[in-house]
Order: sequence, then structure tokens, then C-alpha cells
Amino acid sequence: MKVSFSSVCKQAHHSFLNFFPSATGIINRERPFNPIRRKEKVVFVMGPTGTGKSRLSIDLAHRFPSEIINSDKMQVYKGLDIVTNKVTKEEQQGIPHHLLGVINPDADFSAEDFRHHASLAVESIVDRNLLPIIVGGSNSFIEALVNESSPNLLQFRSKFDCCFLWVDVSLPVLHSFVSDRVDRMVDSGLVDEVRAMFKPDADYGSGIRRAIGVPEMDRFLRAELAGVDDDETRARLLVTAIDKIKANTCSLARHQLSKIHRLRDLLGWCIHRIDATEMFLRRGEETDVAWEKQVMGPAASIVWSFLHQRSEDADRAIVTSTPKIPSLAITTTVLATAVAAATR
Repeated sequence: MKVSFSSVCKQAHHSFLNFFPSATGIINRERPFNPIRRKEKVVFVMGPTGTGKSRLSIDLAHRFPSEIINSDKMQVYKGLDIVTNKVTKEEQQGIPHHLLGVINPDADFSAEDFRHHASLAVESIVDRNLLPIIVGGSNSFIEALVNESSPNLLQFRSKFDCCFLWVDVSLPVLHSFVSDRVDRMVDSGLVDEVRAMFKPDADYGSGIRRAIGVPEMDRFLRAELAGVDDDETRARLLVTAIDKIKANTCSLARHQLSKIHRLRDLLGWCIHRIDATEMFLRRGEETDVAWEKQVMGPAASIVWSFLHQRSEDADRAIVTSTPKIPSLAITTTVLATAVAAATR
């Protein structure tokens, strides 16, 4: 029998006040908490690559009893832990993670596959009276889950209230961080990791080989395989590969950001933006202080309020207004989809 989520919220209340004693000035305490809900709650942590989504989801899971579901389309695969930047066991801090490193690396894992497996994971988590936190940069996966269509039209949103957190960082700052992160990944063994699975006839359009960091290494590894013994040539090919990885990762971040804007501006999703830029500009202990002040504190307040929000309020928060139509021409199909989303 499914247990009400009210007990976990009471536990979270005690934990939250311990960590955030000043939060009572932020949260509306005039409306009493109603333990009777029509729907369970699900939190989504979104944002471009490298913005700190994993850290935020783990920190939130410690404040509110939770389990995490990965929604990164490359991190679902087994292997290439460095290339795909999977959160390590140590970094997970004992928080259970679902759909992380579980799929055969040669298999194709589609948005529909994610929707199926993520839905099962969410049901399992709420059945154990915990909060599901879905985190990752693959917004197509998140959209497929939340905007589930036929044969079960909007089944997910009919069962669950959704809270969307968007961790954002100024692109120039993020690009600099991403470049440094690629260098750290190379130092940690990225080249050896890709070399171990390199196949000259491999298909870079399917499975885990689509991950940024694999196709870019092709020319360098082919030169190695061909026995090129010119150190200067090999070094040049490696530098070129690393530069491509950095450029493609920055391009991915911009693409992910544009998709979040689409979900918010065109489809009308209510997404809470959290600006983490200041944290990325700090060094040493100041980084953790900025994280708590600029990212974790606001996120925890949003989630706390969300857990106390009535289901009918959350329903209205999914789509809040008529979508903004961009200046570029869009097809009739896209327009019809947007209007339908806005009027549900």
C-alpha cells in the first residue's frame, strides 16, 4: 500500500530548519501544511553541462530524504566514466542513483526508453516514501517524460507534481570552466579510456560512442594504430582532438541552454532559475560559501515550498501563460504543439 508523503516532509522540516534557521522569513507559514495530496512530488534539476547539477541533487537529497534518477543520455551507459563525467561512488555520498551506468554501451537508449525506465524508478521511489530527484542535461529525455503523449496522454503529469530547478552559469564563465575540466579529464585518463574501446570500424552514431570525447579522438588513435612514430605528429593530433572536445562541449552547453529556454518560453514550463555564476568565480573556501548562499540555499527553499504546495497550485505552475512566439518562423506543427501545451 502506498504511504503518504507527509511523513517524509515532516522529517525534511526538522532537517531544513537545522540547516536554514533564517528560512522562516522566506517561506509562507500562514497556510498550514495539508498532508492530504492528490499527487506525489518530483523534483527536476536541469542545466547545461558543468554547472553543478549533480552536486546540487546530492545536497538536496541529504536535506530531503530522496533518491536520484540520472537523465543524462550518455551517463546511462556502462563504461567511459571519465569521458561522460559520471558522478563517482564517493561523490554520491551514499545517495542511491538510478539509471547511472547500467545500459549496454553498444545499445541505443532512446527518449522513450528513458521515459519507461524513469517512470518505473519514480514509482519505486515514491512507494518507499522518498522524493525522486531527476537530474541531467538531456532535456529531450525530461520533456519526453513530463510531456508524455499517446497512448497514455499526459500520464506522468496526471500522477505527479513537478518542480523544475535550472542551474545557470554565465556562458563565458562556463566555457572557461569546461575547458579546464576537459584538461582535468585528460589528466585523469580520458585518452586511455577511449583507447581501450577504440575500434576502427565503430559507429559513432550509436550507443556510448556518441559521447563527446570519443569521435574527436579518432584521428589520433588511428595514427597510433597505423604505427605513426613521429612524436610531433602524434602530439599535434592529440592537441587537435582535445581542442575539439572543448569546442564541442561548449557547443553542447549552448544547445542545452537553448532547449531550456524553449521549454520555458515556448512551452510555458515554470522553471526556477538559480544563478551559480558567482560560485564559479570564487576560489578555495569562498567557493563553498558562495555555493550555499547562491545555489543550495535558494534551491532548498524552493523545494521546501514545493513540498508544501497544494496539487492544484502545482498544476497551474506547469504552464503559466500563453507561450511567447519567437521572431523566427516556426512550422504549423510546432505552433499547434505550443498552443496545446499552454491551454492544458
